[in-house]
Amino acid sequence: MTGGFFSTAAWLDRGRVRGYLLLLALLNALTLGFLLATSTNGVDRNGYLLGTDFLSFWTAGRMLAAGQDVYDQAAHIAAQRAYFVQQGEAFTAFFYPPSFLPLCRLLGIGPYFVSLAIWLLATGAFYAWSVSCWLRASLREHPSMWILLAAFPPVLITITHGQTAFLVAGLMGAATYFVPRRPVLAGVLFGLATIKPQFGPLVPLVLLLTGQWRVIAAAAASSLALALLATLAFGLQPWADWLALSAAAQAAMSQGSVGFSKMVSLFAGARLLGAPTWLAYALQTVLSAAVVMSIAAAAVSRGWSDALGAALLVGALLVTPFMLDYDLVLLAFPLIWLAGQDHRRWERLTILLAFAAPAFARPLALSIGVPILPPILLALFVVLLRRARQPRDDDNQHDGIPLSNSRTG
Repeated sequence: MTGGFFSTAAWLDRGRVRGYLLLLALLNALTLGFLLATSTNGVDRNGYLLGTDFLSFWTAGRMLAAGQDVYDQAAHIAAQRAYFVQQGEAFTAFFYPPSFLPLCRLLGIGPYFVSLAIWLLATGAFYAWSVSCWLRASLREHPSMWILLAAFPPVLITITHGQTAFLVAGLMGAATYFVPRRPVLAGVLFGLATIKPQFGPLVPLVLLLTGQWRVIAAAAASSLALALLATLAFGLQPWADWLALSAAAQAAMSQGSVGFSKMVSLFAGARLLGAPTWLAYALQTVLSAAVVMSIAAAAVSRGWSDALGAALLVGALLVTPFMLDYDLVLLAFPLIWLAGQDHRRWERLTILLAFAAPAFARPLALSIGVPILPPILLALFVVLLRRARQPRDDDNQHDGIPLSNSRTG
């Protein structure tokens, strides 16, 4: 077997791609079906409530209706356990900013499982719409969007956790797509994505360096409007409480309370391998600085492009130490864009690894303590960054992936 088997991945033809997608979609569907079939009264066979993390959002909505402080951890834990005590008395922490509270208030209106179903359907539909925007722009021919989504491992992880990942990824993905097409809408979407601020640091930098002033103005307006809505509804005190709780959130992350096997950042990978906290933070800082400097250079030299937007989304995942496997639904957008290009060496293999690795990351981390995603995400970022820095008319000089008839983004 020669190096070309991996570097060119010529074996990854259209038939194999479609076959792998169908196989993954079937496995994901069977996994979800097994989870539901083996649950009893909404509790899975391991003693966890279905949509585990959603309990935190739903509980916050109930507490807000009762005039309680959602950032009082003891009160939040007690409110969760008043509804359901999870296996080992585990609980789901609530670290979201007050701008997320108006949505939580709505989620707390209905019964738990009704709200969970509405949440997943609504945010999943929005995410699918965002994905469809990138598909139409990047690929002339492609498998069914629903097969792609059903096959993509982070989609299943998000569903089973009841998480915010569909909503946040949909906002970030759609915003990045609309920057050159509908800048005001892009800015509004970026502003709404501030409900999960750890993925935002690169956004204002790249927008400033590429001169996207309408996007910046709309993003500032929508984020301020969302903050004002939260303040009018719940007062100023939640902001102070949230800031105070942020220190506890960082401590929980550093100590591994969330579980380093669930997290997929470089920081978590280093801690999983036994590195002390200071070294893990140092490595994460070096990586974050490198990502910031490299994407800033690309923004200054070439301006905005879909390639830069795709690199921005992967960079957003790399620069934060607090990232879990369900957050990887954000990868759909850069992977779709890259699949629509003609490819250089190693790019097909990079697409394959980034698509499939989320399915294996947590099991491998739990069983043998090996973090596989940080190097894969870094490789994907390098590929996209190289694309973002190349002259625009160089896009079609290489062999395309057989998934589609390639076109530039």
